[in-house]
Amino acid sequence: MAEKFGKARHGVAMLSLDNAFDDDDVPAFVQKVRRFLNLDDGARIAITAEPKIDGLSANLRYEKGVLVLGATRGDGREGEDVTANLRTIADIPHRLHGKAPDLIEVRGEVFMEKAAFAAMNARAAEAGQQTYVNPRNSAAGALRQLDPAITATKPLRFFAHGWGEISAALADTQSGAMAALESLGVPVNPGMRVCNDADELLAAYRAIGAGRAKLAYEIDGVVYKVDRLDLQHRLGFVSRSPRWAIAHKFPAERAETVLAGIDIQVGRTGALTPVARLEPVFVGGVTVTNATLHNADYIAGVGADGDPIRDGKDLRIGDTVVIQRAGDVIPQLVDVVLEKRPEGARKFVFPTTCPRCGAHVTREIEPGEVAIVARCTGGLNCPAQVVERLKHFASRRALDIEGLGDKQIEEFFEIGIVKEPADIFRLADHRAMISEREGYGEKSVTNLLAAIEARRTPEFSRFLFGLGIRDIGETTAGVLARYFETWEAFEAACLAAVKARAGEAYRKLVRVNGVGPGARDALIAAAPSLKADGDLLGGAPTVKGVNTRAWQGLAEAFGDWPVVIAAIGDAAKQQPQEAFFALVNIDGVGPVAAERLCDFFEEEHNRAALARLLKEVTPQAERKVATSSPVAGMTVVFTGTLEKMSRDEAKARATMLGAKVSGSVSRKTDLLVAGPGAGSKLKDAETHGVKVIDEDAWLALIGDA
Repeated sequence: MAEKFGKARHGVAMLSLDNAFDDDDVPAFVQKVRRFLNLDDGARIAITAEPKIDGLSANLRYEKGVLVLGATRGDGREGEDVTANLRTIADIPHRLHGKAPDLIEVRGEVFMEKAAFAAMNARAAEAGQQTYVNPRNSAAGALRQLDPAITATKPLRFFAHGWGEISAALADTQSGAMAALESLGVPVNPGMRVCNDADELLAAYRAIGAGRAKLAYEIDGVVYKVDRLDLQHRLGFVSRSPRWAIAHKFPAERAETVLAGIDIQVGRTGALTPVARLEPVFVGGVTVTNATLHNADYIAGVGADGDPIRDGKDLRIGDTVVIQRAGDVIPQLVDVVLEKRPEGARKFVFPTTCPRCGAHVTREIEPGEVAIVARCTGGLNCPAQVVERLKHFASRRALDIEGLGDKQIEEFFEIGIVKEPADIFRLADHRAMISEREGYGEKSVTNLLAAIEARRTPEFSRFLFGLGIRDIGETTAGVLARYFETWEAFEAACLAAVKARAGEAYRKLVRVNGVGPGARDALIAAAPSLKADGDLLGGAPTVKGVNTRAWQGLAEAFGDWPVVIAAIGDAAKQQPQEAFFALVNIDGVGPVAAERLCDFFEEEHNRAALARLLKEVTPQAERKVATSSPVAGMTVVFTGTLEKMSRDEAKARATMLGAKVSGSVSRKTDLLVAGPGAGSKLKDAETHGVKVIDEDAWLALIGDA
């Protein structure tokens, strides 16, 4: 019997699905598909609707028709090898029937029927053994038994819902491919149907929901997928989900409980998040004891847009509140029952200092508005931020260091052997100390150190995401990794952008409450003509694009009119330069992410910590999406109206073929694809000598690549 599961990398990533939580999200999804494919608003699109099994995702790899590997989803790229356990499930064929593709990864859900779960739980309770709260948890526990003989005793089932890597297409449509899988001996969900518009999808959703109680197994929604596989290919993927599919969840279960208290958590970027401490309540298949409260405004009954939520009702400690939870969604506190508010219910006072380090808490001014998030200003002097950054660095979606979880990070930080990411790779120096601690044996320490060694050559995107730079999520990290290919090129571009970013006067102007991008540009353009006399609010000049709210913000920030004039003039002299815009204009990056990268690389202590880390690890270039396409490695810009595909599809196609898509033309641009209505970018291309082609030439160039 194995001591732990081995790792298994999926041939094609197992992505999650975006969610629809109400009916309005369904026509929005259909319309988004139409827009991406450049179809008319009323165009009919065949889309499948199938029950969403509430189970555990599994990937079955068949070679020459024989099951050779079975794995859990894991982080989407790599899961646990549970082949022996999956072989014990009667629904899963060890050999496919008929003529199967030479290679196919069958994707589906392992689940337990409701009646079988109830009977198994009854037997366990009678024997005084552990019982499970729901079939999904029970199925997950059964599949992850180290002894396959134990798994074999559990009533597990399997339904396929798709495929991953495949050597030859099964059909031209999703529905046809599922029928082909069934003919190969793989069980598929019998509830799939094909619809042609949003109304039909919603009708299918209601019909499936109405029959939910009669099904032998739990479902938690309906999955919609564009039926034609060629359209799925065109739509492609974004971040961690496909554009061609969405999961429409059933309404969340709700329950009442009492708000016993509010705790404050400090995140890796310093964000202070209030968390509701609840009297335990069973909802959505689990016992819930806490729920996120998002921010101070949420507690006060104000939404992110400034409008009232919960009819403006605030939350007080002692209130009876309504909790909802659906599937794996984090529990939400959605309402307060005022009729049950006790006389002693206490208002919550949001802290003005960090509960962990005592530093001042501020609500930053974002361009044009007050941020809703309160942040600790302690930075790396705040132990909570340091620990959360370390947890993030080692987490599954970042470096994925097995055996180095939150508990271990907290312990190693507490005893002083891990203070920064580089320290993780020096833990071998503290082997004796770790071995002596409770819960660690020689073997577990050996396994931990081996897992750390295995992560000395992380993928560029995972490494960048793991640094925990604010607003640099997985998607942006992936964009940057594909664009720059090597860490050295990326770091050089960021350091150049730091030197070319806007000066403090410019940044101060854009942080003024009420001054958005349009007002900022209008003020700077008008700077030479503004006179240093007059009254700011009474006699301020009329500047197109600058409204009363912006003038009021300027008055609050700078006071007298002459000071405002001087500030605008200084800002005009300190605008960002080309190297900064080179970062901003990478498709998928933008000004916010570029500013965050500059903030990170501008700090000397960040550069020093990064240099120490890079002595321990070597980020690897991303696997190239396409190396043989005619546009691989090119920097491409699109402008004007495209008629055969949408701009979004053109960009996605170029990226998939290995091109770098930028939002502006520079001397580094290789190709400008110009449609009708092309404007300043066409002139820029002429200035820089960039080759210009139309949409037909672009399509001819990429051909069937």
